Amino acid sequence: MRYDDNDRESSNIEDRRGQGGGFQFPGRVQIPLGGGGGFSITTLLILGALMLFMGINPLDVLFGSGGQVNMPELPRSERPAQRTPNNNIPGLPGSSGTQTAGQEDAERIFMGRVLADTEDVWTRVFKSIGRTYKEPPMVIYSGMTRTACGAGQAAMGPFYCPLDQKVYLDLQFYDELKRKFNVSGDFAQAYVVAHEVGHHVQKQLGILDQVQELKNRADSEATANQIQVRAELQADCLAGVWANLNDQLKKRLQPGDLEEALNAASQIGDDMIQRRMTGRIVPDAFTHGTAAQRVRWFKAGFESGRLDQCDTFNTSNP
Repeated sequence: MRYDDNDRESSNIEDRRGQGGGFQFPGRVQIPLGGGGGFSITTLLILGALMLFMGINPLDVLFGSGGQVNMPELPRSERPAQRTPNNNIPGLPGSSGTQTAGQEDAERIFMGRVLADTEDVWTRVFKSIGRTYKEPPMVIYSGMTRTACGAGQAAMGPFYCPLDQKVYLDLQFYDELKRKFNVSGDFAQAYVVAHEVGHHVQKQLGILDQVQELKNRADSEATANQIQVRAELQADCLAGVWANLNDQLKKRLQPGDLEEALNAASQIGDDMIQRRMTGRIVPDAFTHGTAAQRVRWFKAGFESGRLDQCDTFNTSNP
């Protein structure tokens, strides 16, 4: 992606790094954090198998439930992002397997610029349909953090909390994504942010509230998961819409960027993750969509650049 010193960073970055510890999933199982705040792949495989045995969807733990809420809103504690000089950016954000302070600062800068781009694009889109876009804060944290949807931790991956309307991201996730899923590149990182911001767009349009209502009325967990899959695929499509419009507006894309996003969408499909974690695929436990579905809907948004091409709910084959 093309960024330089003149590109704006969002002021909606809340940096909570340095806070860590363990927490208990509400009503579920106690999962302690290791010294580095993450899990080995062996531990993940064991936990994934145990969760499936206990009726818990491990994908919700890795990548968040995209709208499941558990706790009342907590008091906000925010501070604006601070600009860091760009002369210490070590090339591609997240390119090293070991995070240094300079690399984390470089990633924070990059996240701030991507978030700023989402603000500029969605503000224009909402204005075109006679609405006002409310910019979501992005919380960058390490290990674990409080959210209005309950305790969030690094093993969940990036997630959006609809109660406080914030995006949550542990920067170490990108290292995990590269090492365990062979996903790398700056635009792959931007895609992850754009997907979570896509959930915020859904919240602003009232879609997430309708999704939660439908899930509450579902006659089974499998049916609720199918509804959730459609919501997640729509967020992928909205990420594609953003990528298209952002490039029209700011000429951000470079050769290979689209391929990075498509690879990311494919590698974090439910079927791919389940196969890696447990060696088997359980379609009824899907909550985000298969690799093929995630790629297809991101491409639908990217190729059209239109919101009306992201209706994943009124189609028989999402």
